[in-house]
Amino acid sequence: KHEWEKHGTCAATLQILNSQKKYFGKALELYQHVDLNGCLLKAGIKPSSSYYQMSAIKEALTRFYGVTPKIQCLPPEEGEKAQTIGQIEFCFTKELQLRNCTALKGESYPVQADLKLGTQELSVCDDSLPTYYPSEVQ
Repeated sequence: KHEWEKHGTCAATLQILNSQKKYFGKALELYQHVDLNGCLLKAGIKPSSSYYQMSAIKEALTRFYGVTPKIQCLPPEEGEKAQTIGQIEFCFTKELQLRNCTALKGESYPVQADLKLGTQELSVCDDSLPTYYPSEVQ
């Protein structure tokens, strides 16, 4: 209900997404098409206890998809040295083609509140910190 009311009703201005069934059906279709885990695995990046450089993750995604995604992380917990990937977001045009997740010249995007996971907030990842790619986020 939340996702439809917050995002779906805006997307419903497009005929291809103008119902809950179409909106969530297309979301599942795009999720399977993008296959984020498959892309990262091909680059040797897999959910594990290993740390990766954020630049390697960004480069793998950009090289594979040809667009720049938005990656948000949980900051290191006290005593930890690495951030944790919390969300990787791909952006699409109104025609549902992948596009860079950066504002184009003259465009503005509404300010999005940081997403909360548990008691921590996601923010733009720090390129200088080692990055943990968990199998699931608690």
